[in-house]
Amino acid sequence: MLHAFASRDFRLLWTGQTVSLIGDTALLVAVGWRTFTLTGSSRALGYVLAAQGVGLLSTVLVGGALADRYDRRTLMLVSDASRFVLIGALALVDGTGHLTLGILLAIAVGHGLATGFFTPALGGFVPLVVEEPGLGSANALIGMARQGSLLVGPSLAGLLYGFAGSTVVFAFDAFSFLVSFGFVWATRPRTAERAEAEGTAREIRAGIRYVAGIPWLWVTISLFAFVLMFQWAPIQVLTPKLIRSHYHLSVGAYGLIFSMLGAGMVVGAVSFGQLNPRRRRGLLSYLIWMLNSLLVIVFALSPWYPVAVAASFLRGACIGFGVAVWETMLMELVPQHMLSRVISLDWFGSFGLTPVGLLIVGAVAGLAAPGTIIALGACISICIVAGGLFSRQIRTID
Repeated sequence: MLHAFASRDFRLLWTGQTVSLIGDTALLVAVGWRTFTLTGSSRALGYVLAAQGVGLLSTVLVGGALADRYDRRTLMLVSDASRFVLIGALALVDGTGHLTLGILLAIAVGHGLATGFFTPALGGFVPLVVEEPGLGSANALIGMARQGSLLVGPSLAGLLYGFAGSTVVFAFDAFSFLVSFGFVWATRPRTAERAEAEGTAREIRAGIRYVAGIPWLWVTISLFAFVLMFQWAPIQVLTPKLIRSHYHLSVGAYGLIFSMLGAGMVVGAVSFGQLNPRRRRGLLSYLIWMLNSLLVIVFALSPWYPVAVAASFLRGACIGFGVAVWETMLMELVPQHMLSRVISLDWFGSFGLTPVGLLIVGAVAGLAAPGTIIALGACISICIVAGGLFSRQIRTID
């Protein structure tokens, strides 16, 4: 489980990412509640999340091509610096009382654009600071950081928001990007195997051709475009309304839902790190995602808040384990010179329909109870994931 910590550079990367991820999850809660209270509308939150998604999708393919051709560390540093400026500006505008929905939308787009360069560079950076036998450990530990941030960040956001307001949460996230910048700057990774320079458009097309030739890749990415549209989008948009109108609770309860999700994700990531399964990983991950969707239904329809909290924890365990399985498969089975492009295509494909889903959910939010809409999306997702098991390669790939 801790094997990757033998690498100095991985320890630096992991520490910086842990702080940055805590800031990101705190920002997610603060933006969600601030948008809802600023406008009184779930539709507005859908617009903000869609704007961030459009920004990310606009650059993630270019970011993947650049990360396979140029220095991944430099791309990460530029992205961290850009996001520090953007979120720092958000804190300043909010603190002076001039925050509007238009400003939130503009900053969300900018944040997404910068993240689109960072994500594929990070995925391709990990194998440069950890030897291949330690990749399972590295992904489990990064998973712990990512999922642990969902435990710490939302609770911290709920506490800071309740006592000092949204501005302090925004400022904390801006500071976290500076911390990440410093730790990435201190790393000294190995030189990556470079893709042959063919021009960005041709390199992206080469990545698409590679993914299209590997069934376990293109089938999974295609299916999850619809899973995230039908399941993730309603959860993101309607959870604030569910907490306020169904359970009659406030931002602290909203933060606790995310925290318990994060606690479960830590358990899932640790379980993967200890077990490190090597057989039938495709089948295993698909069954886990189906169980996750069943737990979404419990979360959405439970009349009791404690049951919703428990379902969130169990969902987190499924997500933490499933994400670690997928990321380790990518890093082990995809050639190094294609890795960042495949990761970027994974993000682009999986999240490609999410902005559409966010807008649709915002438009229909007033037509039914939030729990009903969330549960319906989860039911559709179960059917979609089950359909992927018709692929023999997904059932048998190790």
